[in-house]
Amino acid sequence: MKYVDEFRDPEFARKLVQRINAEAAHFERPLAFMEICGGHTHTIYRHGLEHLLPENVQLFTVLAARCALFRWGGWNDALWLANQPDVILTTFGDMMRVPGSQESLLQARARGCDVRFVYSPLDSLKIAKKTRIKGRFLCYRV
Repeated sequence: MKYVDEFRDPEFARKLVQRINAEAAHFERPLAFMEICGGHTHTIYRHGLEHLLPENVQLFTVLAARCALFRWGGWNDALWLANQPDVILTTFGDMMRVPGSQESLLQARARGCDVRFVYSPLDSLKIAKKTRIKGRFLCYRV
């Protein structure tokens, strides 16, 4: 995927950190960034990226992530759709374990429903083009 491999390049990462430091130096006040994705939070702290940021850049983790902000009735609708024949349902990974009234998408997937997690809505389009299914296709986003 474009833009993913670049972040695995140590030289690219070093230049990016230098640029972040240079940009942050223009501000006297602290800069606060809120992490709204558990995947981002995990990556930041797993790789120690928070230690590479300048002192005036602060990160805050949102405890009520996207999983906690959606309409529950809509989630049951997504689970119902996942159980229909000829449906591929795509969603972001953090939503796979969220329980509905009866089960989660992960449980529906384990039972044989075609539920796939994606990193971007563009991934959903790629799946739709690649599979060329005759049925329906849904990208469920909260």
